Amino acid sequence: MKVLIAALTLSATLTAQRGDTARTLDGVIDIHVHSAPDNVARSIDSIDVAKLARTRGMRAIVLKSHYEPTATMAFIVRKEVPGIEVFGGIDLNLTFGGMNAAAVEHMTQVTGGFGRLVWMSTFDAENQVRYSKENRPFVRVVKDGQLLPEVKDVIGVIAKHNLVLATGHVSPDEGLMLLREGRRQGVRDMVVTHAMQAPVLMNVEQMQQATREGAFVEFVAGSIAGPGGPARVDSYADAISMVGAEFCILSSDFGQ
Repeated sequence: MKVLIAALTLSATLTAQRGDTARTLDGVIDIHVHSAPDNVARSIDSIDVAKLARTRGMRAIVLKSHYEPTATMAFIVRKEVPGIEVFGGIDLNLTFGGMNAAAVEHMTQVTGGFGRLVWMSTFDAENQVRYSKENRPFVRVVKDGQLLPEVKDVIGVIAKHNLVLATGHVSPDEGLMLLREGRRQGVRDMVVTHAMQAPVLMNVEQMQQATREGAFVEFVAGSIAGPGGPARVDSYADAISMVGAEFCILSSDFGQ
């Protein structure tokens, strides 16, 4: 799994195809791809996004859904779109019962073994719900300054099966606690999910702490579109420079 994370290459070369200038992404892996079918509108479906990635020369994509497991979809897409690796994962929101080690264990048993990422809660995370000022149930990872036992159980399954721990939408302090526990339990690959995007909003010092725990820091293109995008690109570049490019992952957060 180290290859899946580390092989996100920085190479992006320009080449001429059919008279048009097209950007190739030879060997690139995108670990953050949303696609239909989903519970919200997506710009492209899972099969077509795999075809698109293949035409750009990409090595692999990881399909992500906030509320559905994607290991099964990865198996199907691989059959329909040969020539590119497709992986999936599980996002521990309320649809899975929150911090549910059994759900993670089950994902590892899905045909093909292509479910490789475990995102801690995203839109149902306590940090997200409070940031959005919503009054609804949420998934908690910390109580009284300590990780909950069920969270440690989930991390144990991640370590057992050599999966990737991604922090989701938890707060910076919670994310660092997850990474420390992951390191303690022997998790090899960890990612701070879109560290500078709301509601995570890690500062540079916190990102540096994350790398010291053995994590990569993710920056996503989805947050630089629209008004204010150029300024966010500059802030990303500054942060990457201070954190160290070797500890950073560029992802698309595709499908918005």
